[in-house]
Amino acid sequence: MIGFEWTAAKFFWYLFFMFFTLMYFTFYGMMAVAATPNQNIASIVAAAFYGLWNLFSGFIVPRNRIPVWWRWYYWICPVAWTLYGLVTSQFGDITDKLDTGVTVKDYLNSYFGFKHDFLGVVAAVVLGFVVLFLFIFAYAIKALNFQRR
Repeated sequence: MIGFEWTAAKFFWYLFFMFFTLMYFTFYGMMAVAATPNQNIASIVAAAFYGLWNLFSGFIVPRNRIPVWWRWYYWICPVAWTLYGLVTSQFGDITDKLDTGVTVKDYLNSYFGFKHDFLGVVAAVVLGFVVLFLFIFAYAIKALNFQRR
């Protein structure tokens, strides 16, 4: 309905990014609960990070328009990498021209700064967030003990 091409490669890229995005959100939630004393504080911490992730994901404000002193947060934001991967995997190699005469590929590069050649790195970083949140959860559940006797 939104113009995805019916190719196996694009389908599996979509599945990859959606699956691992759901995994890092799940592990982030588990990590937040394990690293805080109770679920109320975990929900406050998680909500704060979710808001920051959405703000710096590059969807509301593209990376090129984020002030230079805040761009570092764009690069450590997991949602930004997911957005980069989903958009680039589906539309980053399309050479059809828009109404303005620019190709879709060139538009993604000029407006968002997305390059289709960077897709492998994006996939590795998304996978890295899954592993990072998993290990922090495992460490927090082992090392932090908030129970009182």
